[in-house]
Amino acid sequence: MSGINFFGIRHLSPAGAFFLRKFLDEKQPELVIIEAPCDFEDTVKDIVRRETRPPFAILAYTQSVPVRTILYPFAEYSPEYQAIKWCDENSVNLRFMDLPSETFLALSDERIKQAESAENDEEESENPAENTTEQRPDVYELLDNKSEDASHETFWERTLEQCADADAYHEGANLFGANIRELSVKDGYDEAETALREMHMRCIIKNAVKDGVSPEKIVVVTGAYHVEGLKTWAANEEMPKLPKLPSLHTLMPYSYYRLSTRSGYGAGNKAPAYYELIWKGLCRNDRFYAANAYLSKIAEKMREDGSAASSAQVIEAVRLAKTLSQLHGGEIPTLRDIRDAAVTCIGEGSFAAISTAVADTEIGTAIGEMPEGVSRTSIQDDFYRQLKELRLDKYRSVTAQDLKLDLRENLRASSEKSALLDLSRSYFLHRLRVLGLDFARLAPSRQDNATWAEAWQVQWTAECEIVLVESALKGDTVELAAAFQIKENVEGQEDIAVIAKAVEDAFCCGMSTAASYAVAALQAAATDNIPFEKIAQTMFSLSNVISYGDIRKSDCTAIIPILKQLYYRACLIMGVSCICNDDVSKEIADAINMINSVQLAHDFLETDKWLKALSDAAYRDDLNTRLSGLCAAILLERNVMSNDELKTEVSCRLSKGVPADLGAGWFEGLAMKNRSGLIARLSLWESLDDYLKELDDEEFKRALVFLRRAFADFSSGEKDAIAENLGEIWGLNGDAVSEVLNSVLDEASQQAIDGLSDFDFDL
Repeated sequence: MSGINFFGIRHLSPAGAFFLRKFLDEKQPELVIIEAPCDFEDTVKDIVRRETRPPFAILAYTQSVPVRTILYPFAEYSPEYQAIKWCDENSVNLRFMDLPSETFLALSDERIKQAESAENDEEESENPAENTTEQRPDVYELLDNKSEDASHETFWERTLEQCADADAYHEGANLFGANIRELSVKDGYDEAETALREMHMRCIIKNAVKDGVSPEKIVVVTGAYHVEGLKTWAANEEMPKLPKLPSLHTLMPYSYYRLSTRSGYGAGNKAPAYYELIWKGLCRNDRFYAANAYLSKIAEKMREDGSAASSAQVIEAVRLAKTLSQLHGGEIPTLRDIRDAAVTCIGEGSFAAISTAVADTEIGTAIGEMPEGVSRTSIQDDFYRQLKELRLDKYRSVTAQDLKLDLRENLRASSEKSALLDLSRSYFLHRLRVLGLDFARLAPSRQDNATWAEAWQVQWTAECEIVLVESALKGDTVELAAAFQIKENVEGQEDIAVIAKAVEDAFCCGMSTAASYAVAALQAAATDNIPFEKIAQTMFSLSNVISYGDIRKSDCTAIIPILKQLYYRACLIMGVSCICNDDVSKEIADAINMINSVQLAHDFLETDKWLKALSDAAYRDDLNTRLSGLCAAILLERNVMSNDELKTEVSCRLSKGVPADLGAGWFEGLAMKNRSGLIARLSLWESLDDYLKELDDEEFKRALVFLRRAFADFSSGEKDAIAENLGEIWGLNGDAVSEVLNSVLDEASQQAIDGLSDFDFDL
């Protein structure tokens, strides 16, 4: 394409952005053609608005499930972004020339289907064929090996980001792209896609010439890799029919973390915030600005975190960085030089000492902003509207923040909206949680018994925006989408615990219609044969709904009969459920604890029925002994089992006639609850001491496996209290016993203890 001006760039290159503007100033083109999906041109009017602040991205997504997405991100120093701004500032026409997003989405969908098909074929084949394709090294790995810096990132920075003028960058980037293109080895699909893309881009350029624009007045901004491919002009070249998936696109805020290669973004760089410093230095005509600012920020961040970092250390680090750059054959320090200097002078030789400051300075926490009225889906508009109305917009940060809510009505508030602000916030955050939007995570409250308190950890990520867009297919608002998701979770679901969780979600979201639908599904499922542990999980979810019912302004009338029904069934089948092996016993133990906590929380659940079920299980000797021990512990905790009854049970369970693993397993279950009460019962420890003395060596080893597990998570304070009991029983000083119990084992003893894990139980 003779006469056309091609400017090869890297997609996140501050020098590329800076020198491209110089190049455009020099050429004064009538048309600028940019490598970007051609159907994205309608976003330009919003991209150039004063209120738009990078980083941001154009997101395209399919209009049918499964939702496929592609992202085209921009930073302040993206050459494409600066080219768009230059065209707007100089009233110059621009065009985008890459394949339309609907074709990219179709190709992506086909690639995913092919990968899934290949994976399924491999799973079905008994003798999958070995991959005999020769694995050639990646071109960038070759560059890493050849470069004196042992890193293509550092090579690019030292060679191109530090260019002295636009001509040097222009020629260097084009040459770099041509060489990478020559050396690159692509698989067949990517090679075909690249050829298709370049054919489409050439057609856009040729159409511009046909429209009467002189080739000399056209500047083409493209990845350096594509420059040689776009220069080859085929006169009769025609685009084939392209696959398409109906799609929409929108602008969205982005973050520096998502721009970094650490997030998995293939066209990113390792240090987007550092590259912004390079951009600022170029704009200020200060080539050492990035090094000076980087080291100053490291020291500033360390001081904020309470670590010492003096100005003298920063000055020495700047000098060392310049010296290191000269040793590597450069004039201006690269990121590698600057970081090495920071470790040496500020971290005093330890990277760990400055690692947090490095992450903040190199990657950063910047988030872009979109102006009101920018092209968005209706659910995005609803999300940002509610974020503002609920005063949550300050939490839209990449730094995690704690948010504590008081769901009670504020009687001092001037309006009903203000009085119920935290409750409305809770509804909103729960709806986002149901949608899988990782903007807020529910954290355990320190006030576990306070049904009016909620604790959240709030953090914005670019993935939140993507999930929002994907949720547009479920509803036009956050509430409608969450209701759709709850209905989808319930439809065809056979697991009653999952349905109960959907009921709980609906009530937490404050959505009565969705709650009614989920409750109806729960009523139908409650008539089926349900495992004990599923009954417990369901009861626990329903109990939460009822406990929070009043504070959440929810009518729980329909739930109470279901909870009663499940409760009676649990009492009836608990004994049978406790006939199980040790692997299953943990789930049953969790279920017993859940049901016990639910029964204690609600007066309408008859206490006698549950206590009878616990007593039956505690005194039976044909059940899993760990579960019998747990039931005994609960009876003790609820003051139903007396000391004499405990002593009798101990004498039965911990006797020479009972196999050691069964006796120790029972004690393990007993130790699961109310440890302080158990420790205070001296008779219990006397019985345990007598029991262990009666065992022979093999029986002792067998018992020790279970007892070791029983005491594994006892605190040091609890162990001290046990030591005092044992000291009294043995006639020894309690402190001396505690010192022995808490001492570190020698190597031989530790090996002997570890060997217990492989003890043969003749099973």
